[in-house]
Amino acid sequence: MLPLLSSLTSETCTQRKTRYPPVSFLRQNNMLSIRSFVIFFLSFIAFRMNLCFTGIPSSLKMLSIDGHFEFDQVQFAARDFGNRYQFFPAAILHPSSVSDIAMTIKHIWKMGPRSQLTVAARGHGHSLHGQAQAHQGVVINMKSLQGPQMQVHTRNFTYIDVSGGELWINILHESLKYGLTPKSWTDYLHLTVGGTLSNAGISGQAFRHGPQISNVHQLEIVTGKGDVVNCSKEQNSDLFYSVLGGLGQFGIITRAKILLEPAPTMVKWIRVLYLDFTTFSREQELLISAQNTFDYIEGFVIINRTGLLNNWRSSFNPQDPVQASQFKSDGKILYCLELAKYFHHTEGNIIDQEVMRLLSQLSYIPSTLFISEVTYVEFLDRVQVSAVKLQSKGLWEVPHPWLNLLIPKSKIKKFAEGVFGNILKETSNGPVLIYPVNKSKWDNRTSVIIPEEEIFYLVAFLTSAVPSSRGNDSLEYILTQNMRILEFCKTANLGVKQYLPHYTTRKEWQAHFGPMWETYVQRKAAYDPLAILAPGQRIFQKAKSLS
Repeated sequence: MLPLLSSLTSETCTQRKTRYPPVSFLRQNNMLSIRSFVIFFLSFIAFRMNLCFTGIPSSLKMLSIDGHFEFDQVQFAARDFGNRYQFFPAAILHPSSVSDIAMTIKHIWKMGPRSQLTVAARGHGHSLHGQAQAHQGVVINMKSLQGPQMQVHTRNFTYIDVSGGELWINILHESLKYGLTPKSWTDYLHLTVGGTLSNAGISGQAFRHGPQISNVHQLEIVTGKGDVVNCSKEQNSDLFYSVLGGLGQFGIITRAKILLEPAPTMVKWIRVLYLDFTTFSREQELLISAQNTFDYIEGFVIINRTGLLNNWRSSFNPQDPVQASQFKSDGKILYCLELAKYFHHTEGNIIDQEVMRLLSQLSYIPSTLFISEVTYVEFLDRVQVSAVKLQSKGLWEVPHPWLNLLIPKSKIKKFAEGVFGNILKETSNGPVLIYPVNKSKWDNRTSVIIPEEEIFYLVAFLTSAVPSSRGNDSLEYILTQNMRILEFCKTANLGVKQYLPHYTTRKEWQAHFGPMWETYVQRKAAYDPLAILAPGQRIFQKAKSLS
C-alpha cells in the first residue's frame, strides 16, 4: 500500500507542471483522502484486533469467582506430554470450586457464537496431541479444583468419592487406608480421574474388570452450557454414558464415584519370553478367558534387544539362574508375557503353588522365567520409577509421538507379521505393549469406539523422539513409521480403531466413529451446542454447523 501511495503522490507532483492545474489540484486532494482513509482503516482493524485479544479476557476478570484467572503466565498450559503442539490460551482458570467452572462456561455460553472463546480442562497434562489446550481460549487447571476431601463409602456398595482433578495415585493411597482399592487401572497412576475417564483407562486388569469407565458409579458434570449435572446409569443416563470415553466433548468431569473392592497387600510379578507370536497370543487369550487366572495380564514386543535378561535381574529373580545366563536372543523378535497374581502376606505358600499351576499350562521358553515379589503399591506405581529416572536425565520432556491401536483378535496375527516382522524389524524407540481384552467388560452405551469382535488387542507404540536427531530415533522418522503402520492397517483392512484417537479432518473423525457418528453429533448438540469444550480434539469447531 505504501509504495502505491508514494507512486501516486509523485505522479501528482509531476502533474502540477501540466497545463491543467485545476484537475491536478483535485487529484492531489483525492490522494490525500485515500491516504487518510487507509490510515483510518488500518487503525480500525488494529482496534478491533485489540478488542478480540484483550477485551474478552477483561470480561472474565469481571466474574465473581472463588478461585482466580491467570492472564500472563500461561505457558505451562500450552504444553503437554506429547510435546509436539503449543497453543497458548488467553487465560488459565484456577478454580476453587465447581461453581467457578460452571460460571466461566456459562459466561462464555451466553456470549454466543460471536465469541471465539473455547474451554479445555487440563489435568496432569499427559495428553499427546494438544487435546487439553485451547488456542486463545480458557484452560481450566483441574488440579486446583477444591471441594470435599476424598471420601470412602461402604454402605450398600463400596466406592470412593473424588474430585475430577484428583490423581489416581492419591486415590490408591486413600482407599488403601480402608483396605480397599479401585478395580481397574492405567499403567501410569499420576493421571487425573477426569482425564482417564474421558478416554477409557486401560491396563492389564481390563480383561477382568473392563476399563476404568466400566467401574464408575456416578459423575458430576459441567456441560458446555455451564449446567452442573449429577448423572449415573439411572439418573441422566444419556449424559453419563456420553461423557465416559467422550474425549471431553460433552462435559467436564468435576467429581466421580469410583467403585472399590478389597485390596491385596502383595503381588507375584512374573515375566516370561516367547519366540513364536502365534503361541504368545494364543496363550494370552487362553489366560484372559479362564475363570481362575492371573489378576493382571499384559505383553510387550522386544526388538533387537541384547542383554535383556541381565537388565531384568535388578528387579526380578530368574527361576533357573544357570539356564537364564545361557539364553541368547540372537537379534530375534521376542514376545514377553507379563503377569501378576495378587495375595496377602499370609497366603505366601498357597499363592506359590497357584502361580506354578497356572504357569505349567504355558509354553514359554523355560529359561526365561523371572519372578519378583513386591507390594501392591510398588507394582501399581511401577512406571513412576522409570519416569523419575527419565526426568532426572532430562529425557521426560521430549516429543512422545505415541500410537495406540485396538485390533480385532482375528487380525492380530496379520498385523504382527506386517508390523513387527517388517516395519519395526530394525528397532523400536520405546516399549511396544500388546495384550488382549474382553469386549463383554465394556459398555457399548459409552462414547468410546472399539472393534466389533469379542476379543480385541491393545497395541501401544510408546515411542520417544530425540529432538536433535536425524536418525531412526528422530521425530520425523517415528512419525513416518506411525503413518506406515496406519497405512498398512488400512490397506490390509484390519478393522483397527485408534485409542486416544487423533485426527485433523471431519472426514477422518466420521470414519473413526462410523455408525456412532450421528449419535456423537446429537450428543454434542444436546450438551455443548456451541462447541465450546475440548477444542484441542479438533472434532468440532465453535460456531459452525455440527452436522
